[in-house]
Amino acid sequence: MDKGMNSVREVAEAAKRDSFHLAAVSEDVRDDALRRVAIALDESHGAIIAENEKDLVAAHADDLPEPIVKRLKFGEDKIGDVIAGIHDLVHLPDPVGRTLSRRQLDEGLILEQITCPIGVIGVIFESRPDALVQIASLCIKSGNCAVLKGGSEAKHTNRILFEKIHAAGMSAGLPEGFLSLLESREEIAGLLGCHEYVDLVIPRGSNAFVRHIMNSSEIPVMGHADGVCHVYVDKAADIAKAVPIIRDSKVQYAAACNAVETVLVHSDVAESLLPPLEKELREREVVVRGTDRVAQIIAGVDAASEDDWTMEYLDFIVSVNIVDDLGEAIDHINTYGSHHTDCIITEDAVAAERFMELVDSAGVYQNCSTRFADGFRYGLGAEVGISTGKLHARGPVGLDGLTTYKYRLYGGGHIVADYAEGRRSFCFKELQ
Repeated sequence: MDKGMNSVREVAEAAKRDSFHLAAVSEDVRDDALRRVAIALDESHGAIIAENEKDLVAAHADDLPEPIVKRLKFGEDKIGDVIAGIHDLVHLPDPVGRTLSRRQLDEGLILEQITCPIGVIGVIFESRPDALVQIASLCIKSGNCAVLKGGSEAKHTNRILFEKIHAAGMSAGLPEGFLSLLESREEIAGLLGCHEYVDLVIPRGSNAFVRHIMNSSEIPVMGHADGVCHVYVDKAADIAKAVPIIRDSKVQYAAACNAVETVLVHSDVAESLLPPLEKELREREVVVRGTDRVAQIIAGVDAASEDDWTMEYLDFIVSVNIVDDLGEAIDHINTYGSHHTDCIITEDAVAAERFMELVDSAGVYQNCSTRFADGFRYGLGAEVGISTGKLHARGPVGLDGLTTYKYRLYGGGHIVADYAEGRRSFCFKELQ
């Protein structure tokens, strides 16, 4: 939708009006819209790649950091991935209109708790064009209108993706305001001021960026400011498992928020783990920063400072610390971590259970890569982001995280006075 001279407020107000209509659109229409989006992206992949190349050329000219350039690239493989994600989304159950509970309050007085869309979701994201497709698709499936603001470094890619998705959705019968795109940085402040029309803001970007959004709006914000993830190698770890898990957690995609930033190693296994781990990481050009205890086992590591324990590198850097027991590892994670995703490597089921109970993070793992913290890998149909908060949604936010609920009460002339004055009494009963 070309907003022309419309203000951000007018765009948000139009989205709010259309959100009531979108909430009533049937699952069949929403799924048809998704299929049309997938077809449109497939048929336009050449044009999309050409627009993305414009953004890549500008990124190199502006000397943007390599992790950002890597996120920005949107080639055949990523187009194929987002199309596959859309098809997976179509086959997921409808998150809207599910009955969460049904209760009889009295004879003929029935209360139902039913899922429904949140309404209008503002999503502000940086660098990644694939995020635009994932967010738009999830919002279509969940019946939410979305107002999107992508980073200027991806403006050409975002624009063509938006145009294709919007046209496909309109052709299926979705209301015009189901998807809107803002393009200037100045419009962010305008969007954050639209608390009458926007029900939720989801920011995706650097920790400084997300904190700025969280501190700049009356609209509820769902997201995470940091991705300081840990892998703890317990004294009962299988070293043959530990090295590839840590390698994958760090290098499979170092710029991701679920990449490991700090490795904690039990002192009993430090001498058997650290030399092969350091060799594996060095071969992949990962810089290792460690404490004095680490340096006594592997030579040539950079000295780690207190700041490293809270650092989200988003790069080929990892900090390493040696601990003397499980409790010390848990304390370190809860003190310095960002409550995103943390893993224990151990064959001791009791230690793993204690770790999972006491580590206060959205995702706690045993013997697997932190890179699994992803809506698509959880079977949620991709994600709009990852939340480290504890209200409404936590962890990768997929379809269920984009719905809320309402109560429907069906009566037959019931009035409260009858109950307040003792003529009737409640007879609560859970119904199927």
